[in-house]
Amino acid sequence: MKNVIGVAAEYNPFHLGHALQLERSRKKLPDAAVICVMSGDFVQRGEAAIFPKHLRAEAAVRSGADLVLELPLPWCLSSAEGFARGMVSVLKSTGIVTHMSFGSESGDVKALQAISDAMGTAAYQTALRQQLETGISYAAARQRALERLGMNAAALEGPNDLLGIEYLNAIRDLEADFIPVAIPRTGAGHDEIGEGRYRSASELRQRLRNCEDISEFVPFAIDPIHMPDPERLEVAILSRLQMLPLEAFANTPGAGEGLENLLYKAVHTESTMEAVCMAAKSKRYALSRIRRMAVSAALGVTKIDAAGLPPYLRVLAANETGRGLLREMKDAASLPILTKPAAANDLPDGAKRIFELTSAAHDLYMLCSRIPVSRAPGSDYRTSPIML
Repeated sequence: MKNVIGVAAEYNPFHLGHALQLERSRKKLPDAAVICVMSGDFVQRGEAAIFPKHLRAEAAVRSGADLVLELPLPWCLSSAEGFARGMVSVLKSTGIVTHMSFGSESGDVKALQAISDAMGTAAYQTALRQQLETGISYAAARQRALERLGMNAAALEGPNDLLGIEYLNAIRDLEADFIPVAIPRTGAGHDEIGEGRYRSASELRQRLRNCEDISEFVPFAIDPIHMPDPERLEVAILSRLQMLPLEAFANTPGAGEGLENLLYKAVHTESTMEAVCMAAKSKRYALSRIRRMAVSAALGVTKIDAAGLPPYLRVLAANETGRGLLREMKDAASLPILTKPAAANDLPDGAKRIFELTSAAHDLYMLCSRIPVSRAPGSDYRTSPIML
């Protein structure tokens, strides 16, 4: 079997840096095919994606990917650990992925692997519990625990390296037979304003919200008319949150230690999502965790939904090579492959619920479309993969 590179991504939006990662991955493995697993309409920051999932998937296939699969909703809105487990699980379930490529500040797989190996030991778990008992944040506790074991935890300061370590953890825990490939990141760092052609996704999202042209920073431009209206989206999410009982917040991934009470109170005292999240935030809990919890509650994602692993492989876009990969996956994959969304009706009940959650989230997302005809419900069941 030829090499198949797996890539975990959000492509929010797809930009030149993403295209460069795919190009460099192919240079390391000439003639390899590329399968991307991509977040859907909501992303790991606890926010709506800047463009609908099928358009982002199309941009990826037009710019270096061969096949794009969707990461179901509960894992899109998970912690870095849950997000990585979901991504690795989908790639493993294809049955044909041989390598996993990810962006990295350091580009040093051996150093990242050493930290991952340390995190898999009982000594690390003991040190982590001891640090958490002091009341510091999970991120700080993790770094101190590794330092207590004599590890250089500097990689935890880079968001791409940190996520790369989580991919390595998931590869180990799920026994995925992948060879990891770290591609050095080019251009501006995460959430930074850059110079030149390579800009961060966060900068490009802000430029789009400011009605600026980003065509020089992306290989395939998407018309900004497809961006959801942020004010409509905020009202939709807040209205759902305000109707939920406290029990719903307690049953949301990330809840615990009274955090659900803080969020419930904030929902009923504040008038914007930013204010809600800031009111619920504390020194111990990162703002991103609060955002994910709030959006998960609004979209009906429960702890049980997020506890397992993705139960199907849903195709968003493919080219001719990608269609060949799908033919290989018919025999090799360990999960149902959905090339037609209507086939979700034949999934087992648990898997069908995950698809329905993801589809309902798409309905809410599209309800906030700037294009009135796109707001009709049920479009996730009617939208076929984009085949190029």
